[in-house]
Amino acid sequence: MVSQTEPQVTREEIQIKGEQLITTVQKLLHEGNVRRIIVKRGTHIIAEFPLTVGVLGVLMAPMLAAVGAISALVTDCTVEVERVEPPLDLYIL
Repeated sequence: MVSQTEPQVTREEIQIKGEQLITTVQKLLHEGNVRRIIVKRGTHIIAEFPLTVGVLGVLMAPMLAAVGAISALVTDCTVEVERVEPPLDLYIL
């Protein structure tokens, strides 16, 4: 008998400079297990991008344009990344 557990959600915060924002977001998008990206300046949320598995390059272009505009306005920011780890399969005998 096989039982699946719930997917594990983890959060990570990355401190970066504004000019690193676009490359950091692009790198996170290519990882594939990112559910949400939140850009903060101090404690204020500047932008929040929910991601799904079906996000294609055409749909990412407006998001990356927004990230580019944000990076021009901020010097230091925090990128909060919400990741989803795949569920573990448990074998129950």
